[in-house]
Amino acid sequence: GINMGLGEIDGENAYMGGLKIAYVANQQFEVGFASNFLYSEQDIYNNSLSRYEDLIAVYGGLHLEPILFSKNRVNLSFPLLLGAGAVGYVDNKFRHDDDFEEELTEDDFDAVFVAEPGVNALFNISRYLQIEAGVKYRFSSKIDLPPTRITRINGFTAGIGIKVGIFNMGRNRYKKNVQ
Repeated sequence: GINMGLGEIDGENAYMGGLKIAYVANQQFEVGFASNFLYSEQDIYNNSLSRYEDLIAVYGGLHLEPILFSKNRVNLSFPLLLGAGAVGYVDNKFRHDDDFEEELTEDDFDAVFVAEPGVNALFNISRYLQIEAGVKYRFSSKIDLPPTRITRINGFTAGIGIKVGIFNMGRNRYKKNVQ
């Protein structure tokens, strides 16, 4: 699946995109791997570099999602992502200058652990296509990056996504019709 979302970190807009690969067990529980990319227009001034910076984060990990009402066209699910990643700042000049290239080092990033529970409505469009819409809350470990007023990337994200796969929608592919 692929998803995108809009949220907020420290009062500023945050944009998120994600990918996930999962196995759906008995149409009731999804288990797999998910990864997310987050960008937030923070415009934090860095005195040592004399520039304004924005926040970026990349994290991924174990994806668990119990699914209720799995035999219906509309399902309710409770996704949970448990994982780790990196958070850092980048010069916001790249938004305005196509020729700008920034050299990033390991000092520009800090490790972060993330737990991201949520609630989704899943819409079965066809046997191979599902659309999801929902809300998640991101809990993170503390980060320590200069120049920061942000110590965590906690926050709500509302998003939509699309899942492609084989969704049986209540059909048993192994059951034979006997006449």
